[in-house]
Amino acid sequence: MDICQNYVELWGVAEAEPILSHENHGQRFYKFPLRVDRLSGQADRPVVVAGEEQLARLRVAAGDSLRVIGQLRSYNNKSGQGSRLVITVLAQELARGDGAFFNRILLSGVICKQPYLRRTPLGRSICDVILAVNRHYGRADYLPCIAWGQVAAIVAGMAVGDRLALEGRVQSRRYTKVIDGGSVERTAYEVSVMQLLDEEEP
Repeated sequence: MDICQNYVELWGVAEAEPILSHENHGQRFYKFPLRVDRLSGQADRPVVVAGEEQLARLRVAAGDSLRVIGQLRSYNNKSGQGSRLVITVLAQELARGDGAFFNRILLSGVICKQPYLRRTPLGRSICDVILAVNRHYGRADYLPCIAWGQVAAIVAGMAVGDRLALEGRVQSRRYTKVIDGGSVERTAYEVSVMQLLDEEEP
């Protein structure tokens, strides 16, 4: 596995037309939610970011079936509105889909915060961990991951600075946050770890 692997492949349905996300080096980037159904009947809704040149070649509208290949990216939201850590999928390839659903991510990086092991009310083990995944030009993405069961126990025994390679899916979940005595609905994005992988030595 590549020493800084970050590969996402999603097949799903666009839930809205792309809207302007940001501008970088003179190019505009647009974002839209992609619904990826699970076998359980639930759905994940990662936010896809695509460049204006990609969208000029492939117009995206709500309801379109799409295939997206790219990388999971993070940045700190300093506006004070919404989540502090913003997680998106940067599209590197964008194509028409065939109505099927698929959600796979391969990551390899370094643990940058001590893993936290906890249990559900039913006693199932869960471990939260943040993985720092280097980009090719010096920066890194800090990606929250969640492992379950036996995988959670293995990850919980690791430490800051340890390398970790994994396969999973990009997960979204709704939660309620209490602010100034009121509550607001928010969406968290994370990697649900399905299995750990062996890294090849560089």
